[in-house]
Amino acid sequence: MPDTKPQILLTNDDGIDSPGLWAAAKALSALGYVWVAAPRDQASNSGRSMPLSSDGRITVQQMVVDGQAWTVHAVGGSPAQTVQHGILEIVGQKPDLVVSGINYGLNLGNGITISGTVGAAMEAAAFGIPALAVSLETDRAHFYTHSDVVDFSKAAYHTAYFAERLLNPDLDLGARFLKVEVPNDATEETPWQLTRLSQARFYIPGETAQRDWDKPHHLDFDIRTDVENFSPDSDVYVVMHERNVAVTPLTLDMTANVSFDEFEREIKKG
Repeated sequence: MPDTKPQILLTNDDGIDSPGLWAAAKALSALGYVWVAAPRDQASNSGRSMPLSSDGRITVQQMVVDGQAWTVHAVGGSPAQTVQHGILEIVGQKPDLVVSGINYGLNLGNGITISGTVGAAMEAAAFGIPALAVSLETDRAHFYTHSDVVDFSKAAYHTAYFAERLLNPDLDLGARFLKVEVPNDATEETPWQLTRLSQARFYIPGETAQRDWDKPHHLDFDIRTDVENFSPDSDVYVVMHERNVAVTPLTLDMTANVSFDEFEREIKKG
């Protein structure tokens, strides 16, 4: 076991070779011992899924990033499965913090349960571990790549900023499961704002032309551009219109905010 530094488990959904992962690793290493366990393969859009097709193989690799040697773990599984393997097998105990990211592309609005980045943080939260899911605005062409033209340095700064606060047990934050969205023109001085999840979709499933159903096909999506029409307190509005860092406290409690007495009465009317 490493020394008594805070133990940080770092993962993502873009895979072990993602530059976004390594930008986060370098920034977090100033805060504690960073265990890197990431999906072996690209695992975007996998949410908190636990596919039975995952092989669960863990490959220990030695990597050198900017002259620093790292022992890392490539896991044959989804981001959420990787978190489970990380906690139960790799770290061998609950880490002090789980960080997921830095993701290529934003995870906004009511579609976040599709996100493997957020799914990994959700799994950590289910273990009762403080968790942080971080995404950077990128061109759509980079969403499923490991493009080295994307600058993750400012997103890494904000990752470390919020990670340091989640590691402080003396702060009464109320929520220790945060989603952080960073615009691509952010600097270290860019303000952050607390936001709510947009209840309007940001990524819209795209219509498809008539096709042969017997042939493989992936549904496409469109990205909303009328961001000024989103609620001003939403993650979409703050990142895309205000150009600030959007920080959304999340919870696993998806229970509807309704009056149970009134709801029961309405059900009984039927």
